[in-house]
Amino acid sequence: MEQQLSPGLYIVATPIGNLGDITLRAIDTLRGAAAIACEDTRITGKLLHHLGLEKRMIRYDDHAGENDRARLLALAAEAPVALVSDAGTPLISDPGFRLVRAAREAGIAVTSLPGPSAAVVALTLSGLPSDRFLFAGFLPAKDKARRDTLAELAAVPATLVFYETAPRLDDALAAIGEVLAGREVAVARELTKKFEECRSGPAADLAAHYRAHPPKGEIVLLVGPPVAAPASAADADALLRAELATAKPSQAAARVARATGLDRKMLYARALELK
Repeated sequence: MEQQLSPGLYIVATPIGNLGDITLRAIDTLRGAAAIACEDTRITGKLLHHLGLEKRMIRYDDHAGENDRARLLALAAEAPVALVSDAGTPLISDPGFRLVRAAREAGIAVTSLPGPSAAVVALTLSGLPSDRFLFAGFLPAKDKARRDTLAELAAVPATLVFYETAPRLDDALAAIGEVLAGREVAVARELTKKFEECRSGPAADLAAHYRAHPPKGEIVLLVGPPVAAPASAADADALLRAELATAKPSQAAARVARATGLDRKMLYARALELK
């Protein structure tokens, strides 16, 4: 029996590889939808066949224009419409955000169902800091634009997450090795599939490995956050003098220790000398 859904737009995450990752709520929503907006009807058709569903599919991809959105919105105003991507959560590096924005502006209900996302799966596998990360989509294909993008993001104090294609991986790793030199890099591929892999290390080492073992498919590329250079003795003295202007030596040492990662006892001894 189909779930009775209210009219509106339903954002439905689909598996990124393993079909077992689709949620029960996603299945119920796809079953209850009057139509499914998708990037590629062939790919979505395979998923629907796997689920035993036959549904009207409407193509909505990078080439969709205002007329395509208007038709979908008119339908969503009267009936439930599901929005899916070829894999993972819609709107993450795909054209769905314009449709969602237009739906909200038109007062059409929008519901988002949580589910698989390659960026998050890769982040959790990589072992890189995950308390703060920046997803930056696909790196530009041209070398100068790619390097400019990396330079723009170089100072961001977070793990950087990119999507990349196998043919461009070598160029991307070369640019990262030069623009973001010294950072740990991870390459995650075949996520949730039988041959899932996540390798980490210097960009040059990863590039050498994948030149010898050319990868296939789409890839998630992660770059660790910038590593702060250790404070010098002169830096520590300058910070201690500034703190000693208003604080006791013990307080000054504790504050500078937190800011620099230097040993608090050593800083306290130096603070007494400076005082």
